[in-house]
Amino acid sequence: MKTDFLVLGSGLAGLRFALKVSDHGSVTVVTKGKIQEATTARAQGGIAAVLDPKDSFEGHIQDTLNAGEGLCHEEVVRQVIRDAPAQIKDLMQLGVQFSKDAAGHLALAKEGGHGMARVAHAQDATGAEIERALVQSCRQHPNIKIFEDHMAVDLITNRHLESKQRSPKPRCYGAYVLDIKTQEIKTFQAKITLLATGGAGKVYLYTSNPDSASGDGMALAYRAGCTLTNMEFVQFHPTCLYHPEAKNFLISEALRGEGGILKLLTGEPFIKRYDPRGDLATRDIVARAIDSELKKSGNPYVWLDISHKPSHFIKERFPNIYQTCLKYGIDITTSPIPVVPAAHYFCGGVATNQQGRTTLENLSACGEVAHTGLHGANRLASNSLLEAAAYACYAAQDAIQKLKESHESPNIPDWDPKGATDSNEEVVLSQNWEEIRTFMWNYVGIVRSNKRLERAQNRIKLLLDEIHEYYWNFKINKNLLELRNLSLVAHLIIQSALWRKESRGLHYNIDTPHSDPAYQKDTLAIGRP
Repeated sequence: MKTDFLVLGSGLAGLRFALKVSDHGSVTVVTKGKIQEATTARAQGGIAAVLDPKDSFEGHIQDTLNAGEGLCHEEVVRQVIRDAPAQIKDLMQLGVQFSKDAAGHLALAKEGGHGMARVAHAQDATGAEIERALVQSCRQHPNIKIFEDHMAVDLITNRHLESKQRSPKPRCYGAYVLDIKTQEIKTFQAKITLLATGGAGKVYLYTSNPDSASGDGMALAYRAGCTLTNMEFVQFHPTCLYHPEAKNFLISEALRGEGGILKLLTGEPFIKRYDPRGDLATRDIVARAIDSELKKSGNPYVWLDISHKPSHFIKERFPNIYQTCLKYGIDITTSPIPVVPAAHYFCGGVATNQQGRTTLENLSACGEVAHTGLHGANRLASNSLLEAAAYACYAAQDAIQKLKESHESPNIPDWDPKGATDSNEEVVLSQNWEEIRTFMWNYVGIVRSNKRLERAQNRIKLLLDEIHEYYWNFKINKNLLELRNLSLVAHLIIQSALWRKESRGLHYNIDTPHSDPAYQKDTLAIGRP
């Protein structure tokens, strides 16, 4: 299958890119599940942008730099934040319905780390509204083909070609893709490929992410020789609903922005003991504070209480959270919500420049899979959808130009299974899957130590060898691909965390609890093609 633009992923970053390039060539969108099931659809909070005359770009820039603790790339921060109002306007033109106040202006919320209310939102289901509008536009465009239930196996690079066809520079030519329903592996040949596969929250036992977030794009890029950056910086959202039946349900930071208070089970507020900003401190501080109190008390959760606010306000501002909690027997207008931290967002990822280009020719990346330099050591709330929207535009502009310079396409060989047979040992997959997620949570989670990281390193080395052997012996399926990717991402997180002999932002090591100027630089993991 040949296409001008191949997009791997169907969240905000992938679909926005697809729409931007669709008038300039053929576009193929490959998504592991159904198109609307991307992580974007779960985003509750909103998009941060300077939209209030009393606000300023410099204020948003400084809040972002402060959260990033010395690792933000300032030129990227300034570029993205100055473009933010235009991104909101562009999304509205696509049909995104943001919430408005009584005067008809965009309603702006305040979240942790922000000095002003500057978060545009669609009640408490912003991501779902953005995804709805983008999916509708993509389905209507004649140049966009969508392949649901398809998953990339590997990127096609020079190593897949005969020597006489290889380009002088390492180059991406598309991807081998598994049709999950038929188990057939197809060849998707493309002039430009975009990674927009999201994050890797599933590498941890507890996460706010959907099951699809298994680090696929990060692993694909590393195996193709790309550089990955700052993989140790994993953001744990402080407040996920604690309930045995409520899988992965996030309680938006906007709830604290509207006056929600974190309390111990005794009813005592506690966050100000850790930071004078209290409940609106940045996510790394709040998550560590909750983790510390849970370890001290032995309790499984803390309370998040907004019941002191008027009932009608809570129901109108947070209809999704209200209805979901009510389904589990919790009326948030009268009772506090039991919450725990969970893995939420990767600040590291595939290294890109300011046009979204990776270190592999004709391969771009944007969204959570990418490291652009915007977030540094800790992402400021509601800057993620902003980054995805902005970099989809930058990458699209660059891709349109590169398409004009594209070379003649080589002959791509079909996928070679190399004698693989059907597996009769699926239990190996489930066993290794659970083991990785458990030791990553216990040893490489919110609080780390040298000893814990070394234990994790020893375990992942053994598992990588075992999974590698299994991969080449048996026929590929979705579970095997996800385990292969997830184990590699776990390895990169551990190696990056071991290298950083300090505590900064989301990386907190009790053996080196302070930041060190010698480590005020990005961690690089150079891919091995």
